[in-house]
Amino acid sequence: MRPEIPDKLYFKIGEVSKLAGLAAHVLRYWESEFPTIRPQRANSQQRLYRRVDVETILRIKELLHEQGYTIAGARKFLESGQKVKTHPLLPQNEAGCLELIKSELREMSSLLNDKAKG
Repeated sequence: MRPEIPDKLYFKIGEVSKLAGLAAHVLRYWESEFPTIRPQRANSQQRLYRRVDVETILRIKELLHEQGYTIAGARKFLESGQKVKTHPLLPQNEAGCLELIKSELREMSSLLNDKAKG
């Protein structure tokens, strides 16, 4: 589930770090790996990310952390302009995924118990 991005023109690296749940050094590294992330610089040389940068960072995080892409794979995926696809049968939030896992574990347990009895 993606966080709500505040309605602002620019975001400092600390704000983006909190929004994305990533360390600042990860964001700086991703800047070197993904040419689409290009924050502007303030007079103080502090990075200023635009909303499109934040959206790209969240998309990259989803590709790497949830979809299992490598950095190179995520870069190619973004360059191709494809949309991130999720599995239609899986819940799109953490609570739903946990409930699905619990129900499948209960079903497996029941099958194993039936097999042990018979």
